[in-house]
Amino acid sequence: MWQRQIPNLITGFRFLLIVPILGLILAGRHGAALGLFVLAGLSDGLDGWLARRHGWRTRLGAFLDPLADKALMTSVVLVLGWRGLLPWWLVAVVIGRDLVILAGATAFHLLTRHLEMQPTRLSKLNTVMQILLVAAVLWHHGIAPLPWLGLLIWATLFTTLASGIDYVVRWSLKAREALRR
Repeated sequence: MWQRQIPNLITGFRFLLIVPILGLILAGRHGAALGLFVLAGLSDGLDGWLARRHGWRTRLGAFLDPLADKALMTSVVLVLGWRGLLPWWLVAVVIGRDLVILAGATAFHLLTRHLEMQPTRLSKLNTVMQILLVAAVLWHHGIAPLPWLGLLIWATLFTTLASGIDYVVRWSLKAREALRR
């Protein structure tokens, strides 16, 4: 039944939004970029809701959905840093955290031949903070200044570091336990 693919089509749409969002940021059209970024976020919520509500979960969707999210956030954060709209040290921490998690997941899988990633509450909070930060930066530069943007940058740094450390500790303990068996 083709309806099972609707969430995957929506995820594909989110992938397609990445290029125009980046183009708008590079062109200095931050308000328009914010509109598409919000649309991408809404599409993420919709595809997840449809998959859960109607039982339209697929292996492809389980792979593509987080990939689309990560591709969007990583590319937008990089471009905002390149344009000087986000501090480079924060961009480095955000990207570094993701690379550490990817390397750790790969190592865990190679050691144990098993991997089931479950985002923690702290990781979900960090994702929310990063999304809020991107939206706030686009708002700040495209619509109206936000006097609390600096505070949001520091809060995002804190949650990014904390969730990265949390992943390293949790997965190190899991790996040690798995290797003892």
